[in-house]
Amino acid sequence: MHFRFVWVGKTKDKNWRALQEEYLRRLSHFVKFEISEIKDGAVHETKEAEGKRLLEKLHQSTFTCLLDVTGRTISSHDLASLIVEWQNRGIKEVAFVIGGADGVSPEVAEKADLSLSLSGFTFTHETARVLLAEQLYRAFTIIKGFPYQK
Repeated sequence: MHFRFVWVGKTKDKNWRALQEEYLRRLSHFVKFEISEIKDGAVHETKEAEGKRLLEKLHQSTFTCLLDVTGRTISSHDLASLIVEWQNRGIKEVAFVIGGADGVSPEVAEKADLSLSLSGFTFTHETARVLLAEQLYRAFTIIKGFPYQK
């Protein structure tokens, strides 16, 4: 299985970037992944224009998981179960999409096979990226029975 992280903008703050890199380093022990950063939209740009750039980074056969405030909230153990299910179904690539500050276009939302919420709270994009990486790492430690999740 391969993960693709598709998100808008770069992680500019060095502290958030360090945390992101740490959890991605840990995650790399379990799964191969790549990051596709989409340029932040200009002030006058619509969600649809940004959405087109996001969609260009998604392969047709990719299972797409949209991180969205309106998505389904699940536990870490449920995420681990989802990953096992994806593996059992033979899904080769899962793309995790984090849109821009205004959310994603309807076209991106329609492409999503699954929409998940990290919390009812609103987070900065830097925070969301770190939380996603940490939760994916945690899910793999649950799957493998490592003590991290306790």
